[in-house]
Amino acid sequence: MDAFLFYLAVATLLFWVAFGIELVIGSRSIRFLKDVPFSKRLPTPKTSIIIPACNEEKHIQEALQSLLNQDYENLEFIIINDRSTDQTGAILTRMEKADPRLRVLRIKELPLGWLGKNHALYYGAQNATGEWLLFTDADVVMQPSTVSRAASYMLENQLDHLTIASEVRMPGVILGMFTAAFGIFFSLYARPWRAKNPRSNKFVGIGGFNMVRAEVYRAVGTHQAIAMRPDDDMKLGKLIKKNGHKQDLLFGKQMIHVEWYSSLRGLIDGLMKNAFAAVNYNIPAIIVGSIVQFLFNVWPFLGMFFTGGITQIINLMTILTILLVSWDGTRFHNLRRWYGIGFPICTLLFIYIMWKSMLMTIFNNGINWRGTHYPLAELKANKV
Repeated sequence: MDAFLFYLAVATLLFWVAFGIELVIGSRSIRFLKDVPFSKRLPTPKTSIIIPACNEEKHIQEALQSLLNQDYENLEFIIINDRSTDQTGAILTRMEKADPRLRVLRIKELPLGWLGKNHALYYGAQNATGEWLLFTDADVVMQPSTVSRAASYMLENQLDHLTIASEVRMPGVILGMFTAAFGIFFSLYARPWRAKNPRSNKFVGIGGFNMVRAEVYRAVGTHQAIAMRPDDDMKLGKLIKKNGHKQDLLFGKQMIHVEWYSSLRGLIDGLMKNAFAAVNYNIPAIIVGSIVQFLFNVWPFLGMFFTGGITQIINLMTILTILLVSWDGTRFHNLRRWYGIGFPICTLLFIYIMWKSMLMTIFNNGINWRGTHYPLAELKANKV
């Protein structure tokens, strides 16, 4: 057992050093949107901003007002009220009357074979007239120059797809720590800095800001190709990348922010719908993934108390490496530097979410989201 723990400690340290170096270098290769210059002399392709809204009464007014305040000159605003049962509809009616630029589409029934949000995005895109489409969410708040800077970056780099990582604001220390940890989980899974490399098979897409050329969106199959994917944002990025189109990612710190979830319960429920889908509903992937995460992300912290000698020292070195990687990563997302100390606890929470997602999806023969049940067979059939 001592030999196993020693070799595990060595393997864990080597992994975190290698990944840490890649993460630090990779993150610094991603630009901040706030640093992108923009000029009124550049062309302004008509851009259709498409916002799905299902029971979004808490944030939708602030989010839409931030879009209406954009300084980009050639915008079309399409909001889809997707069967909302709260005050979303009333808010949209009031805002539509106050500002004729807003075009509100209303969905009463969900067609078979569609997830609600994906259908709303598709429906909005079908009614859009812009050369570019900007898919965003009804709780995302943008600074006035956001679209102008993004458009300038798209034009200057001849991109087909640009996605932006929003600054995430969540109440409380635990949710803040999870945000910091999730940034590392996502980076480990997606390696987003590689998405711009045409020789890499890595791809990226973030639902809060997916800007894509309309002709490219249509060419890759629109949201019809990912109609039953809960992870539609990433899969849209995958479709674009695998079809040979050019994409990139920017950090949205100080330019775009979102309250991802307002409670721990909301976080767990929200991520549950995506966690099993992210591994294509593969049970062994959840089992192996959770074991690896425990051994590499949690055990070094426990090993400090259950090992001694050189093994304990190596575990300490791993812990310091993890904390350094987390400390460095928070600067890109405007998070508190000390949030990294919660990394092992947040890993355990993430493992819990993965297992709950798998078990509940199997037990319920699908997922339940915002009042609609989506059968597992249909979810699994939509492979991308």
